Amino acid sequence: MNSELLKVPSIFSFRLPRRLEAETHRRKEDKEKEPMKKKVAIVGAGVSGLASIRSCLEEGLEPTCFERSDDVGGLWKFSDHTEEGRASIYRSVFTNSSKEMMCFPDFPYPDDFPNFMHNSKLQEYIVSFAKEKNLLKYIQFETFVTSINKCPDFSTTGKWEVTTEKNGKTETAVFDAVMICSGHHVYPHLPKDSFPGLNRFKGKCFHSRDYKEPGMWKGKRALVIGLGNSGCDIAAELSHTAQQVVISSRSGSWVMSRVWDDGYPWDMLVITRFQTFLKNNLPTAISDWWYMRQMNARFKHENYGLMPLNGTLRKEPVFNDELPARILCGTVTIKPNVKEFTETSAVFEDGTVFEDIDCVIFATGYGYAYPFLDDSIIKSRNNEVTLYKGIFPPQLEKPTMAVIGLVQSLGAAIPTTDLQARWAAQVIKGTCILPSVKDMMDDIDEKMGKKLKWFGNSETIQTDYIVYMDELASFIGAKPNILQLFLKDPRLAIEVFFGPCSPYQFRLEGPGKWSGARNAILTQWDRSLKPMKTRVVSGVQKPCTYLLRLLAVPILLIAVCLVLI
Repeated sequence: MNSELLKVPSIFSFRLPRRLEAETHRRKEDKEKEPMKKKVAIVGAGVSGLASIRSCLEEGLEPTCFERSDDVGGLWKFSDHTEEGRASIYRSVFTNSSKEMMCFPDFPYPDDFPNFMHNSKLQEYIVSFAKEKNLLKYIQFETFVTSINKCPDFSTTGKWEVTTEKNGKTETAVFDAVMICSGHHVYPHLPKDSFPGLNRFKGKCFHSRDYKEPGMWKGKRALVIGLGNSGCDIAAELSHTAQQVVISSRSGSWVMSRVWDDGYPWDMLVITRFQTFLKNNLPTAISDWWYMRQMNARFKHENYGLMPLNGTLRKEPVFNDELPARILCGTVTIKPNVKEFTETSAVFEDGTVFEDIDCVIFATGYGYAYPFLDDSIIKSRNNEVTLYKGIFPPQLEKPTMAVIGLVQSLGAAIPTTDLQARWAAQVIKGTCILPSVKDMMDDIDEKMGKKLKWFGNSETIQTDYIVYMDELASFIGAKPNILQLFLKDPRLAIEVFFGPCSPYQFRLEGPGKWSGARNAILTQWDRSLKPMKTRVVSGVQKPCTYLLRLLAVPILLIAVCLVLI
């Protein structure tokens, strides 16, 4: 038989039709032409780091997060011992912001979570968020960032060399951008040189960072230096078991309760667009009077030795529900600044003495430092932290570094860092463009002037929460258009303007829009009341604000007239 008759086409010699072959070749070429995803190094896996990872993914960037511990959470991950280079909290820490005001904007807390959470509950939420958004695979745990340096060609590429260490092994990789999310509660400020005689003091002396629980101070006499949140929390907690606790304060502070008018969470009533509008547009004398009246509504600070030296400054208040009662019971005493220490006592500036002190706890805050980075990048002028909108070093040739979480306000950290990260990711991607260096420096100078007026310190990292959030949101097209809302959705508009300025507002529109944002805003009071409905009584009462809102209209018109006059 003729062998030629047995020949069949081989599948290995099969060729695509010319049209399909050309299409395949074109797709291959297009793929080769596609720009590589920008690689972003993220330092820290606390709430700022998680927000940054998620924002990078939303913008099509490629994030790698370096976390020196073995878990996410940062500040909120409690440890019974302090660890170098990590934030530290005491066992009894609760949040000062309520759950509806401190969530990721598209990830509400479970209904049954309390309004103000113990640190373990918040950590549970943070872990849940990281898992739900599938962020854990982008984190390299137990990896310490030792240095971040500009690449030799930084002026043209904006790239960074990031050196890390893990298990004694050092690695260096090149990234297109860096987001620093290591927080500002890591390096304690311990001003021992400001207290003459402290070196002679024979008792225990340490920073609040090292405080964990009150047990070892039972029956002791304790002096707490500083009237901030940590100082007041620790003093109030110690006062239940210690013999006597004294708080020394140089300038006093407003002390607010988490429980506000009619028992509602303070921030759901205080942090509103309407109140911010009045504060920023009423004549200064009226605005200051109103502010001091609010701060003194619960008790007269003058009677408790707590009154701030300048009560009109909008410095961050202290949140403590227990301190006034402990002062009334005599277990906590407020004293002025310490003039000097002896071997066993403290002499105050008013001449009084606190004898037989067992321990001195310095609740004197923290400094912000980034030991892995050249100081001149963040502090580019007169050793001051110089960042455009608190995020971008303005003097860099390329905007490829962002600092996330280095601002402080009455508002919560989680929604603030989320919005910061969203804008930063768009700048890194190239979707948003920063102004010129001159314009950025002018803006920084202007903001420093306003900080001096409102907070009494031009270098503070404090800011006006709603004003700041709206500013960031406007850069990415996510700022709610109040007028348009009143025309299209009056019910929602009333909640947005007169109700709590909750995080959901910043996912109503624009990039990253969340379809559940509207419903989340309209049901936020239901979720805040749910965990308290543990005993059935007559109808649950939501804030009766609709009449007040109607009454607010003429007040609003008067305010506008005053501004125009």
